[in-house]
Amino acid sequence: IFFSVSINGVSFPLIVAWLLIAAVVLSIKFEFVQFKGVKHSIDLLRGVYENPENPGEVSHFQALCTALSGTVGLGNIAGVAVAVSLGGPGATFWMIIAGLFGMAAKFTECTLAVKYRNEYPDGTVSGGPMYYLSKGMSDKGKPRLGKAMGVFFAVMCIFGAMGGGNMFQGNQAHQMFSNTFGLFVDSGWLFGLILAILVGLVIIGGIKSIAKVTDKIVPFMAVLYVGTALIILLVNIAQIPAAIGVVLAGAFAPKAIAGGIVGVLIQGLKRAAFSNEAGVGSAAIAHAAVRTSEPLTEGYVAMLGPFIDTVIICTMTAMVIVITGAYNI
Repeated sequence: IFFSVSINGVSFPLIVAWLLIAAVVLSIKFEFVQFKGVKHSIDLLRGVYENPENPGEVSHFQALCTALSGTVGLGNIAGVAVAVSLGGPGATFWMIIAGLFGMAAKFTECTLAVKYRNEYPDGTVSGGPMYYLSKGMSDKGKPRLGKAMGVFFAVMCIFGAMGGGNMFQGNQAHQMFSNTFGLFVDSGWLFGLILAILVGLVIIGGIKSIAKVTDKIVPFMAVLYVGTALIILLVNIAQIPAAIGVVLAGAFAPKAIAGGIVGVLIQGLKRAAFSNEAGVGSAAIAHAAVRTSEPLTEGYVAMLGPFIDTVIICTMTAMVIVITGAYNI
């Protein structure tokens, strides 16, 4: 009961409910900044207001790419396939809705990450939920509670990174290599070791090293994937209206694959949370390293993350799955 509840026979993790409630509340509180602030977000991303003298280690673009490197991936591909196979095409609709609300949560957590980060004499910075929980609660007159919450988050973040961040990614990458190319079929440990070495070479250099790699790989990765999806959609362009109709009809259909309309809703929300991690706090650690003196600027840039990985990439994945009929297999 503390982890999940069963609704119409479908397991619904309570953390997903809390993330969604927070995202809706924050959207209302900040007057739907995710819609009103898009132009400013893009201007910041383009470096219109960039000042190299500001404290921080990476640009707005590099910070976003670093964060996206951890969210644009299996959650947008395998995660969407899971949502559609279990909840039907209608789950895509609820993923999009959750992604749009999630933009406000990302805006908030990344603004706080910059506001309460530590800035050191050598120019380096460190931030994230472990800092803004501690400092923010201290400002509210509860320093002990804030410190305990910060430590708890840091420890849980390590375990979360090991499970959902590393094991799942490594396992799925190995499956793809072995199934597609016949490589490392009986030596998953070796594949994992190679992955660990490659990742280690990047992260040992710190946030600047990570940013230098991700600001090249992430745009290429996104363009390659979105471009491939676009080709499939353009080849089947006549089927797109029907596919959209299937998604919209499935979003509210009582005869959905698992658990009726509640099942569709739950599958969409669960996979959206896994896809964009809005409110989870991990992305805020990367965004905290941005070069800026105005915390709000990174909030504006960060909120583009859920839009890119959930609203755009997840939607394109789902459309390809629906148009090709793969979800019926």
